[in-house]
Amino acid sequence: MQRHEIILNTLAKEKHIEVLDLCKQLDVSAVTIRKDLKLLEEKGLLFRTHGGASLENPYINEKAVIEKEKISVEEKNGIAQAAAKRIDENDSIMMASGTTIQALSKFIKPKNKLTVITSSLHAVLHLIHDKNIEILQLGGYIRHSSASVIGSYAAHILENVSCSKLFLGVDGIDLDYGLSTTNLEEAQLNQKMLVSTQRTIVLADSSKFGKKSFAKICDLDAVNEIITDKGISSLTKKKLEEKGVEVTII
Repeated sequence: MQRHEIILNTLAKEKHIEVLDLCKQLDVSAVTIRKDLKLLEEKGLLFRTHGGASLENPYINEKAVIEKEKISVEEKNGIAQAAAKRIDENDSIMMASGTTIQALSKFIKPKNKLTVITSSLHAVLHLIHDKNIEILQLGGYIRHSSASVIGSYAAHILENVSCSKLFLGVDGIDLDYGLSTTNLEEAQLNQKMLVSTQRTIVLADSSKFGKKSFAKICDLDAVNEIITDKGISSLTKKKLEEKGVEVTII
């Protein structure tokens, strides 16, 4: 069917499509589009999502940090370098966990003093060699898969601090669901971080878009900027900007 070909061609280009956009493009009802998507999913050609469809399974399973480090390495390094430029002289920042956050720690070279609060053990191992960086390592239980701290002890420390920027890594970014991760306690700690910062900058390679995981961190209106790579679709970029999110593509 020609309509199915158009849907698949659009999906191949955009990676994620929405029912309402397809309705306008094909001049048919939402009921018709949903039937088309259901049929195409049954054939194994796409995955249905809330309000649309994706080429990749939108539901994320947890992977160990050692596996994640091997994925999209060039993109993560580019994103990390761009993020490092957001750090000002005598700044105070917060760094969550994740492999893109680890990459960021390699590119931080403060001109003067810098204060870093982080839950990431790997980030600390990179930052500790620079005497200009004062580090507050959050304490608590260690999440082995991400080599990061989680739990109420870490959250309690955040009640008494404030930073200019939070650099946040995520497992999924969905236009409706928002930001998410695979671990509930990590999501709760990220929520505490959001309250303790003036500006939230999400570091995410393009594979994270159109995906969601078990634990929601926040809606997109809590995000100031997303730094990503050129694999993001033009449609996703446009919709993020319509929601007030600044999108920087490296």
